[in-house]
Formats: sequence, C-alpha cells, structure tokens
Amino acid sequence: MKTKLFNILLLVLRLVVGWHFLYEGVSKIFTPGWTSKYYLEGSLWIGKGFFAWIANTPVMLSIADAVNIWGLTLIGLALIFGALTRWASIGGVAMLLMYIVAYPPLPGYTFGGVAEGSYLWINKNTIELVILLLLAVLDKKELWGIDRLYATWRSEKAYKPIPVDNTDKGRRDMLRDLIGVPVLGAFAYACYKQKRWDSFERKFLVEKEGADATTGATLRSFQFSRLDELKGQVPKGQIKGIEVSRMVMGGNLIGGWAHARDLIYADKLVKAYHTDEKVMQTLLLGEKCGMNALITNPQLNRIVNKYRHELKSKMLFISDCGVWDDFHEGIKQSIQGGADMLYCQGGLTDYWVQNGRIEDIAKGIEMIKENGLPAGIGAHSIESIKACVEFGIKPDFWVKTLHHHNYWSSGKNWQDNEDMDAVYEEKDNVFCYNPKETIRFMNTLDEPWIAFKVLAAGAIQPEDGFKYAFENGADFICVGMYDFQVVDDTNILLDTLANLQRPYRWRG
Repeated sequence: MKTKLFNILLLVLRLVVGWHFLYEGVSKIFTPGWTSKYYLEGSLWIGKGFFAWIANTPVMLSIADAVNIWGLTLIGLALIFGALTRWASIGGVAMLLMYIVAYPPLPGYTFGGVAEGSYLWINKNTIELVILLLLAVLDKKELWGIDRLYATWRSEKAYKPIPVDNTDKGRRDMLRDLIGVPVLGAFAYACYKQKRWDSFERKFLVEKEGADATTGATLRSFQFSRLDELKGQVPKGQIKGIEVSRMVMGGNLIGGWAHARDLIYADKLVKAYHTDEKVMQTLLLGEKCGMNALITNPQLNRIVNKYRHELKSKMLFISDCGVWDDFHEGIKQSIQGGADMLYCQGGLTDYWVQNGRIEDIAKGIEMIKENGLPAGIGAHSIESIKACVEFGIKPDFWVKTLHHHNYWSSGKNWQDNEDMDAVYEEKDNVFCYNPKETIRFMNTLDEPWIAFKVLAAGAIQPEDGFKYAFENGADFICVGMYDFQVVDDTNILLDTLANLQRPYRWRG
C-alpha cells in the first residue's frame, strides 16, 4: 500500500509539473509576436549582460524564443506521457536554472517578475526544479508512464517468462502507464475553454497587445513591449554641471498626490494604483526612455532609495524639501535620503514670501550649497520669484509653474485678466496665475528653469503643453506620468523639440 501511494504521489507531481510546462509553451505558440526579448532585458543579476546580449542579437533572440516555446512544450508533453522522463526532467531543470539566474528570488532582485505571494530564496521555479531533480534520479519502475511500459515490454521480450494468466494486472498496469492520454485530453479541453474566453475578452472587453504566458512574461514584459514604439531618447541639458534630461519625471502621481479638482475618489485611486512595484515599473520605463531625473518629496525617500538600490539605478533625485512648512528640516531629510539636487517647494516659497520670511529661504539655499549640492527655488507665483531675486538670492536653478489658461476648468476670468496674481483665488485648476509675466521675467534670468504643471494637472494635452513650455523659454519640464503614458509622452517630447520655434536661449 505504501509503494502504491508513493507511486500515485509521484504520478501527480509529474503530471502537474508537465501540465504547467505544456501550457507555458502552448500559450506562447498561440500568442502572436511573442518574444522573450523584454524578459531577458529586464534581468538584473549576474547574467544580465549575457541576457541583454541575447535580447539584442536577432539570431540569438530567435534561438532563445524557439528554445522557450518548444522546450517548454516538448518537456510538458514528455512529462505528461511519462516518456523520456529523465531527459525531459534534466531539460526542465536546465530551463528553470536559466529563469532563476535571470530573476532570482533574492531580496533586491525580485522586481519585475510575476510573483504569487512573497518570495524569500524559494519560488515556484525552485520548487519545480527540485521536483524535476527527483524525477530525474528515480528508477523507471517507480514512475508510471510510457517509460515503464516500454521497459516492461523490453524485459518480457528478452526473458520470455512462462505464461501466467495475469490479464487483469497487465491491463491495470497499462492503464496506469497510459494515464497521460486522458490527462492530455483534459488539457486540450481546458485550452479550448480558455481560448473561447480569451476570444470573448478580445471581442467584447479589451484588445491586449503582446499578452504573454507566465514563465517568459513578467510584468516587465508587458511594460517593455511598448518600448518598441519609442522614437528615441530624451535629450539632456545641464544644471550646475550635472546632466539632466529635458523632461524630468514628476513625483506627485507616484506619491499618491493627485490634483483631483472636485473628484473625491481620485486621490485614493492614485494611491491604490501606485504600489511599490508599479512605482518602480514607471521609473524604470522612464529611464529606458532617457529620463534620468525625478522631482519628488522627501516623503518618498524610501521608495526612491529602494528603486535605486534594487535596480542599481543612477536616477537623479531632485527633492522639493517639502516637509510641512519647514524648508530647513526638508533639506536635512532630503540629504539623508540621498537627494542629488534640492530646492524650496513652490507652495512654501509663496507662503514664506507672503509672510516676510525670504531670509529663511536664503538661509536654506546656503545650507544646500554648503553641502555641495545644487540649490534651487520653486514657486507658483511669479511675484515670489521676483521677490527672491530682489532680495539677492542666487540659486543654481528655478522651478516655476508654466501653462496657458486656454482650457475649460481654468475659468473665463483667468483668460480675460493678464494680471492674474492680483485677482488670484486658490483653486485646484490653475497653477500658473500670470503666464505672460512668468514668460517675460523668467527669460531675464541666467539660471536654468524647470517648468512644472505644464499640463495644468492633466487639463492640457501634452502636445500643447510641452510646446508652450519650451517655446516660451523653459529649459526643462517636469511631467507626472502613469506608466502607460511614459512612451507616448517621450515621443511627443521628441516631436516637439524637433519642430520647436524657440526665440529664447537655452540656459542649461
């Protein structure tokens, strides 16, 4: 009884692993344009250079795709039928080892991989690898399947035993060894049902491009597939001798701060969407597009450093030092968090200027410079910038809102009155109160200027907002993006810069 139960458990192990391998292979066969390119490019561990070489060498990539598709399919079939089980198991171990080397379940290297739960050194690949090692070393007699059936036939043919009436036993043994046939039938039926459901989804719900199966399709695969549409890399300028991409990633969305106007659910929705994994995907996509800088708040020190550590990234962290109404405390926290450039957050600058605390802004700028870092000043109101200049503060860069008012939620009065600062009423729909004066005055300054809120928090189309900012003198723009917008925004930026009619000099 013990031996029979043992054999049943071995059979179940072999069938479930075989089913998984077979489905991984078959699903890739029926996925148009499937490729392992993005999976390979996403690897970060010891083999990342080798995998990147394969991904970017067409001949090697085609071989890798074929090995993945047909290796998984044939290994799956062999395990289900119990045919050439030892060789199939060894092949499966080799494939799983490659997956583990590409995406090891080690702290700091799990980003981007499909994960069912949390992993610490052990994941489904390592579990299946151990099962296949067991199957590879077991005797054929222990494993019901075609291998055992063939071995029994060879033995009986060689020794020609005296005939014994064992018809029932022989029939039962044959049924056990051919268990793969009905299992394959069940697999085919399951695939048929799945295909019908997928067809329904594509027809009535959503068209998914580049959908992948699990083993070769991490979350990165889904994201990176859009990079094929990328027109080029975001060009760079300089701030205080540091190369900064012309488009800087904004941190409001990934931090969960949404200018939602009167939509009461938007903030919670943004926070729920931007998990650590999603934030890191978004930043990585930005880097792949050539963006090398992020503007955000010291509250995101943790995720910024997690991203830079786990992906060995050199993404610049530009901190707005926005800690309550304490610029100086924000400076300390930002420096502790590894910020590369620091500035006084726009809302705080406006508040301190209005309350006669310009000297505190000046002290903060000196604190930053004493730490050997570029120091800047941000503002929503152009009057705040003017006040800092008149006070004699010399920052290394400016961060100023810039957008026109030609959008519905700006309100008619904003378009009729050029002196917007004089009639400013705080609303969550206008961020540059006097764009004409902003353009005039900012272009009299010598320091580089990063324009932010160029899309008025999503109210202006990127094609319009990017052009308006750069043609009116901004040297850099800061744009908050969801992951699905990153490639599109990059292409729009490249088109904008290629056709720019800019009357102002570049200062960075």
